[in-house]
Amino acid sequence: MNFRNLAGLMVLMLLFLLPKQNMAQRAGIAVSEINSISSFPIVDGGKAASIYIDEKDAEVVEIAAEAFKDDIHLLTGITARIFKNNSTLSAYPIIIGTLGQSFYIDQLAREGKIDRSTLSGKWETFSVSVIENPTKGVKRALVIAGSDRRGTAYGVFQLSRMLGVSPLCWWADVKPATKKSLYIKAGKPLIESPSVKYRGIFINDEDWGIQPWAAKMMDTDVKDIGPKTYTKIFELLLRLKANYIWPGMHPSTKAFYYYADNPVLADKYAIVLGSSHCEPMLRNNVFEWAENFEHEYGKKPGEWRYDLNKNEIANYWTDRVKQAKNYESIYTVGMRGIHDGSMPGPKDKNAKVKLLEEIITDQRAILSKNITKPANSIPQIFCPYKEVLSLYQAGLKLPDDVTIVWADDNHGYIRQLSNPEEQKRSGGSGVYYHISYWGAPQDYLWLSSISPSLISYELTKAYQYKADRLWVINVGDIKPAEMETQFAMDLAWNVNQWKPENADNYAESWAAETFGAEFAKPIAEIKAIYYRLAQAAKPEHMANVNFTDAQAEERLAAYQKIYDQAKNLNDQMPARLKDAYFELILYPVEGAMLMNQKMLYAKKSLELAARGEESALTYSKKSKAAFEQIQLITKKYNEEIAGGKWNGMMSWKPRDLTVFKMPKVADSVATKPLGTVVKTENKIIVRAAKYAEKSVPKGLSLQTFKGLGLGGDGISLYPFTFKSIGETALQNAAFMVYDIDFKTQGEHQIEVKCLPTQGVNNGIKVRYAISVNNDQPQVINISPASENNTWKQNVLQGYASGITKHEVNKTGKSTVKIYMLDPGLVINQLEIQ
Repeated sequence: MNFRNLAGLMVLMLLFLLPKQNMAQRAGIAVSEINSISSFPIVDGGKAASIYIDEKDAEVVEIAAEAFKDDIHLLTGITARIFKNNSTLSAYPIIIGTLGQSFYIDQLAREGKIDRSTLSGKWETFSVSVIENPTKGVKRALVIAGSDRRGTAYGVFQLSRMLGVSPLCWWADVKPATKKSLYIKAGKPLIESPSVKYRGIFINDEDWGIQPWAAKMMDTDVKDIGPKTYTKIFELLLRLKANYIWPGMHPSTKAFYYYADNPVLADKYAIVLGSSHCEPMLRNNVFEWAENFEHEYGKKPGEWRYDLNKNEIANYWTDRVKQAKNYESIYTVGMRGIHDGSMPGPKDKNAKVKLLEEIITDQRAILSKNITKPANSIPQIFCPYKEVLSLYQAGLKLPDDVTIVWADDNHGYIRQLSNPEEQKRSGGSGVYYHISYWGAPQDYLWLSSISPSLISYELTKAYQYKADRLWVINVGDIKPAEMETQFAMDLAWNVNQWKPENADNYAESWAAETFGAEFAKPIAEIKAIYYRLAQAAKPEHMANVNFTDAQAEERLAAYQKIYDQAKNLNDQMPARLKDAYFELILYPVEGAMLMNQKMLYAKKSLELAARGEESALTYSKKSKAAFEQIQLITKKYNEEIAGGKWNGMMSWKPRDLTVFKMPKVADSVATKPLGTVVKTENKIIVRAAKYAEKSVPKGLSLQTFKGLGLGGDGISLYPFTFKSIGETALQNAAFMVYDIDFKTQGEHQIEVKCLPTQGVNNGIKVRYAISVNNDQPQVINISPASENNTWKQNVLQGYASGITKHEVNKTGKSTVKIYMLDPGLVINQLEIQ
């Protein structure tokens, strides 16, 4: 007897006897700990509702169901049971399944108990609903239905999140409060689908965090990032409603495919495999070409040059495609160096472009031959990262169906987006975005400090330029970038939920979800100042940015204030959340404060010593104490927090850079004080949002974005897609007027400090125009040539600026008018002297 068919027939017969579900508009489903007439009891009276799945549904559905069972136990201490293909349902069942894969869901859809049209043919869509009397003997069912395997899993994990289980429950030890009962109040079904098709993370620069931790604490048999670690990573991705990964690929880590269980595991968890911008065709060249080739092929590899060694390289790519063809994958096409360097080959740029075109043509032939599908139906990406952008700009012909994945400048500012013609491409476009980075002009691998406001501004801008096919975020070691990673994935799922104009509210929402409503506002205040201070200089960049004495004092006072607040909150935090609080809030705040103290006190000690002041030695001691304390709190992170669970994860000195070492301090005081010039600054500083009047053309809006850029807020024009204004058409531009009280006549300098964004398309700049008392406007472009010295300083100091000189022939009130000429311009403040 075919049990599956019998069960399906019984359910079908029973459903035919019942009226269809009323799909009228009503309030959405909600979570409660109090029972009501129409509520569904997940846990009631010490018992948990049973969970029902179809055993022929995708493996990830069972994985999600098991995780949901564990989440219920975590919340209540009660264990639910999971049944597969049972024909008899309990009075209050939880039904989890995929349309077309689950006979439970198909019967409910056939009878109109769930609306098939909300799921059928949709991408990663889910519906969560409470259904009255779905079949005989069943009073009420909680139904989680997906349009596909990931949609089902996302519905389960979204419900877990609503019940109070953080996506970071394992990765940051966020333990929920215990609840005696759990109910879902009936209401309009919760139906969601993603804004961005492929959304995920790149584990990168893992040498000082996730790789040594995985080797020591997780995959102890292979001493590497292996299947046990990826199990936890993949579950995190599902909880974040993400679907895509570029695996770790540094020399410290063996290739993802080296461990046979890794790709099998990814498929079980329904995670789409990709590879980074410098790893074509899912191959990890650092390990697989440079190190393991001889083991795999029985001979040493030839040169990594396609023009000289085409057959061997093509065969190497073909073998991976054969291995990967049954897994859901996205293939990176093109070619770079063995690691993160430029493609070897002819020196002439045009010849290099032709070679790259030949490579992509050959790669697509390999794909279509071995996957037996047309190349244009196999997902592929091309990432014009660093020098590859210049080859693309030189006229590279890219097949229309290949997704262009635009990169930021590694510091959070996107270099280029699709122009109107590129937006018509069938492959669309996406973004590769950094919240962690190793490279010029300086790394930031230690702490995570790129704000939700900046992430939202840049990624929303990208979305408006049709970059909605794929977002991949370089998250380094995942820790300590948990909050920022969660934000990026929340934004990718629903791009309208956290727009740039309200992204500064995310910290409060996230803190309420993670730590509880009573801690939300104070944590949000701490994070706002933490991000503001890091915009002017990330902790890792403190050796590269100069501050005046007044600025240094303001930084030290602000850091001390948020540290005191964070320490006070720690004392109030429930014991179950102390580990999570240390990892997510206290360690980054204290670490950033200590780095600023170390660097700024050292500098002050030298200045005071040169002036013969004995207090110099006090500041030397303070600097040394901060240096030692950084090591102590990092030791605590690794060895004490969560019982030593994260041992090896946190390094206080990634790559052992100079900035992490003890700086030079005064060890004696000059007997003859040196003559010093005391600088005085008579600047008028005006926040850009404090304009006296504005004029904005129809169809545009001038927005103030809190938490965006220097000083904590910035102004910019919406939508991002408006057409640039020419220098001779300023009368058509939006402008702001500032009333300034000049104390003296004569020449004055105005520095306009802006977010260091880059032009939205090739050829578009980032310009403003400025005039004083209606004199001839001066047009300034604040976006420098790619990666020159000005750009380097801009990204380290957190602003780009234009400087103009103006003749003011009167004292008292004058007007300064600033015109906004290009999309993506964010003005933060004016400094006038």
